[in-house]
Amino acid sequence: MKASLFSIMLSLILTLGYAQEEYAPYYKICDLEGSVSSHIDKVIEALKSANFEIIGQYNPEKNDKLFVIAYTRTDLQKLSLEFKDRGALAATLKIGFVEKDGKTTISMLNPLYMFYAYLLEYANSYEKDFEKISADAVNAMKHVGTEMTPFGGMESKKNLKKYRYKIMMPYFTNPVELNEFESFEEGLKIIRANLEKQKGGTLKVYEQVFENEKIAVFGVGLLDPENGEQSFLPKIGEDHIAAMPYDLILQGKEATMLHGKYRIALHWPELTMGTFMKIMSTPGNIKDFMEELTK
Repeated sequence: MKASLFSIMLSLILTLGYAQEEYAPYYKICDLEGSVSSHIDKVIEALKSANFEIIGQYNPEKNDKLFVIAYTRTDLQKLSLEFKDRGALAATLKIGFVEKDGKTTISMLNPLYMFYAYLLEYANSYEKDFEKISADAVNAMKHVGTEMTPFGGMESKKNLKKYRYKIMMPYFTNPVELNEFESFEEGLKIIRANLEKQKGGTLKVYEQVFENEKIAVFGVGLLDPENGEQSFLPKIGEDHIAAMPYDLILQGKEATMLHGKYRIALHWPELTMGTFMKIMSTPGNIKDFMEELTK
């Protein structure tokens, strides 16, 4: 009997421990009466109170009922830059707003979900630091709303570090190569110029440039009405709006992006294959938009 009780207790401990290792991609912060625009300032003030910096904001799909705030912090930037394989992508966090029927739902990208997915095993080396940044972001949003319900699916820490949607699909370590320049400076100049022109219906939502490391990350709104956000977000779910905008990274002379079949699946892990098939052309379309920005 004692052995049996011990086995049950051990099983419960292991089960609870495993559950603690699982993460959802988003937290629902709250539902508030009123339009998106009436709540933006409150969110910005809450983030600033925790020393986060607002680096960009926009309306995905050019839809005033959808809104995203991109933010970062110095300690997050420094830690992310230590991981050389496009770790700078983890230096941007996001808050999403969706207005429906006179109410605005505010959500946030779960920082730990992204840290483990984008920083892989490196995240273990500074786990306490990343946990603090995540806790600071979550606690800041408690000044806006206290619901903090995880949603969007669940992935274990182990799976996030080697995430892919299905067998034969790309990993984080299989980026799309967009272009190679003569120098970092040339690449930065070309990408900035194309974003300034809003080439291909793109929009620069944010940029983070780290001159010493020769790394630049751009958050790019895809506002082309036929093949951009307007064509795929309604199909896969606008509630996950804090996944946007899409990212382009310049490291040294090389510009790359995460493969659409990886990045979309990571941010919408509950997508069925049937829904994925409805946006078959989207990963290629996104590549085309990003590639044009590098020419």
